[in-house]
Amino acid sequence: MKVDLHIHTSYSDGVFSPEKIVDTAIDAGLGAIAITDHDNILSYNLAVEYANDKSLEIIPGVEINTLYKGYEVHILGYFMDLNNSDFQKLLKTQQQARTKQTKEILTLLAKKEGIKIPFDNIVKQVAQGGSIGRPHIAKAITNAGGTSSVIEAYNKYINDDSNVYVQRKTVSPFDAVEVIYDAGGIPVFAHPYDVDIADNLTKEMMNFGLRGLEAYHRKHSPAIIEYFSTLAEKYGLIVTGGSDFHAPNPLNGNVILGKNFIPEWIYDELIKEKRRMELAR
Repeated sequence: MKVDLHIHTSYSDGVFSPEKIVDTAIDAGLGAIAITDHDNILSYNLAVEYANDKSLEIIPGVEINTLYKGYEVHILGYFMDLNNSDFQKLLKTQQQARTKQTKEILTLLAKKEGIKIPFDNIVKQVAQGGSIGRPHIAKAITNAGGTSSVIEAYNKYINDDSNVYVQRKTVSPFDAVEVIYDAGGIPVFAHPYDVDIADNLTKEMMNFGLRGLEAYHRKHSPAIIEYFSTLAEKYGLIVTGGSDFHAPNPLNGNVILGKNFIPEWIYDELIKEKRRMELAR
């Protein structure tokens, strides 16, 4: 069965609604997807309800943004008990951190750069209750005339060297892994190639319940896929994969969701791990 286990919607930094994602996945011939919005799960029930009479399985998913030693480490979670109190507390903490960071950056932009952006201009870029973040701030700066492009906004303002940027006070990857695991979920290290210390960090996170590596990703070359697949085998972890879809290619309009680079056995490994964890509890 064809799957895509890493997809974003308008409830974080994606452009498609959960319903549009379902339709797109079905058109792509997928049998199962996981919507993994940043730090929230609001799209899950909407997608499940919409896909009720369609031939598509919706796997509970999330992507938690964390920081560790200056690295941004993303942790995917699958099959968590979405009502677990500690998991819900984690999401609430992450949302509060996003709001605080955004308001502090907007204050500094107005004070130091004369770029005045109402907080509502950030919030309205996402579906109600969704996760705001750096992409939305960059877009708002551009819309306000502060830069000529979103890329320029990132280069000038949305980075640690900027005098208006404030780092988000987020949880550690160990916290995220542990909470997902304790909520009955499968924690996975997302696109590990982005983190220079991925090898050692993988071993450390295993002590908190890490169960997989996302080896298949649209930015991973065949050599990188092979490297992290081998690392996963070495440590007894499963391999997962996804497109990390946010939006169609702005140059040609192509939608990468559901492309064939994710092997069909990925789904089987995920389900086997889910069953193994259930038996172990």
